[in-house]
Amino acid sequence: MKVAIVGVSGAVGQEFLRVLDERNFPMDELVLFGSTRSAGTTYTFRGKQIEVKLLQHNDDFRGVDIAFASAGAGTSKEFADTITKYGAVMIDNSSAFRMEDDVPLVVPEVNPADALERPRGIIANPNCTTIQMVVALKAIEGLSHIRTVHVSTYQAASGAGAAAMDELYEQYRQVLAGEAVTVEKFFYQLAFNLIPQIDVFTDNGYTKEEMKMYNETRKIMHSDVKVSATCVRVPALRAHSESVWVETERPVTVEEAREAFAKGEGLVLEDDPAAKDYPMPLFVAGKDPVYVGRIREDLTNPNGLTFWIVGDQIKKGAALNAVQIAEYLIKVGDIKA
Repeated sequence: MKVAIVGVSGAVGQEFLRVLDERNFPMDELVLFGSTRSAGTTYTFRGKQIEVKLLQHNDDFRGVDIAFASAGAGTSKEFADTITKYGAVMIDNSSAFRMEDDVPLVVPEVNPADALERPRGIIANPNCTTIQMVVALKAIEGLSHIRTVHVSTYQAASGAGAAAMDELYEQYRQVLAGEAVTVEKFFYQLAFNLIPQIDVFTDNGYTKEEMKMYNETRKIMHSDVKVSATCVRVPALRAHSESVWVETERPVTVEEAREAFAKGEGLVLEDDPAAKDYPMPLFVAGKDPVYVGRIREDLTNPNGLTFWIVGDQIKKGAALNAVQIAEYLIKVGDIKA
């Protein structure tokens, strides 16, 4: 098994290294690729020093079985043919191919078998906010079909990358020191603030991030569900939170939902209001599952249910989901370990 990581120097690329090691992913060789800025640098993986190769249009992917790509949509589009030329399965973390009809969009807890039909040799990793939401929705969908979803997200700085996390630290320091605040990775100062815009606005008044949640959810779940989202950047460092309202075809009780979440794959139930026990990003950062709490009936809709979820954006929202896709392919024998 020969594995490649494209874009290893970024926050998600670094998480790939950690997740592959943590999960003892089966491989004989790991190859790292990066831009001219990161080529030549070295990273330690399982006690070995690996030098980053410059990503080029050549034969460097010959013999690669799985390539995890996290270098941005532009790079993914430009290098997809080069990466898959010799049969590598490209699991892409960018938005480049998510809504292409001939590219499966996969969350292993929800639609793993979709990964087996990939005519272009590409499997797309969904948007981070979509991933954690559909893992939770899957549990409810098993009880009653979900007609509509309203969701407000509270997205940490990590969603904008490693440099954005550093900028949040620096902004807090600057504010407390009485200095001018540096704003480069966000639309406005994020420290001591909330920004109700992630990505650019579209013609319907929703941002691209919000429309991803609408379109990707329908594709992953093979559903006619409608999703209305408001995505907000918050001054947390890592792990995204979401407040979710669902309308189902029949009323789903809190007890039913709680049991379904407790049994749901990839979910951890953390729901004890009397003990002030509910998920928070401070405590979920670095963990694998999606945590669910604050489960209650929607007072405005007899078929409504509302709950709160938190998941690590860099882990389950990106690197871990991609690695789980690869693990599934190996488990079913689609790729030989």
